[in-house]
Parts: sequence; C-alpha cells; structure tokens
Amino acid sequence: MANKKLNRTSEHRKALLKNMLNSLIKYEQITTTLPKAKFLKPQADKIITLGKKESLQTTKILMSKLQDKKSTNKVKKTLSKRYEKRNGGYTRIIKAGFRYGDNAPMAVIEFVDRDVQAKKVDRKKKEPANDQKESTKDQKESKKLPTK
Repeated sequence: MANKKLNRTSEHRKALLKNMLNSLIKYEQITTTLPKAKFLKPQADKIITLGKKESLQTTKILMSKLQDKKSTNKVKKTLSKRYEKRNGGYTRIIKAGFRYGDNAPMAVIEFVDRDVQAKKVDRKKKEPANDQKESTKDQKESKKLPTK
C-alpha cells in the first residue's frame, strides 16, 4: 500500500506517471486533478535529484523511467543546473478549483522557478500574410498547367 491506486491497473498507472512526468518536464507546468498531482510530485522530485548526479548509471535510470531522450536531456542539462543549490522541493501544487463536468478537484503542478516560455514549446508560429499565400498558390498552379 505504498502509493495511491488512482482506480487504475498497475500498468495503466505506470504509463500515466510516465506521460505526466514527460509533460511536466517538457512544459514545466501542467493542470491535472489533485490526486494525480499529489501522486506525481514525489516522483518528479526524485527525477530531478537523479538528474543532478553526473553518471552514466543515473542517465540510464532516467531513460528507463522517462523513455524519452529529449526529456532526459532536459533534466540532465537544464533542470539539474537550475536546481543544483536546492536540496529538494522542486515542484509545487496549486489548487485550481473544481472541474465543470464531474466536480473533480483540479490542481496545477509546476516547477519552482520555472521557465514561463516552456509552455509555448508546441505552439505554431504565425502563418505568412495572405498575399504570400496567394503567390505560393499561383506558383503551384503554374507548375500544374500543361505546356504546349
């Protein structure tokens, strides 16, 4: 009875933890239910502590837990450097009210001293102006026209 079951099988729980850890590392802030956030917090702190140790063994352990090279590199290079003087408490949980559909308690879990720009990692940049789009369409159409 070491941790919460979250009403899931053990394999589902492991996959949920891995996905939430990867999302937290990538975006440095995620919104989830309060029990999931409480389940994630100690695991995230352990991952950062592992990343602070400079050895091949810790890198292999991180890879086995996260199964994502980008997340592992971010933990080893960025997050471990950011928290090298901190002895723990790398994450915080902020209660965020209740979800509309089922009234589940929501929470925001984030890294302390997080990078605000990390939330925008996957957002697409603005598309070119309309006149540029039309000129590219004209070029494509001219390529399609048969020559005599």
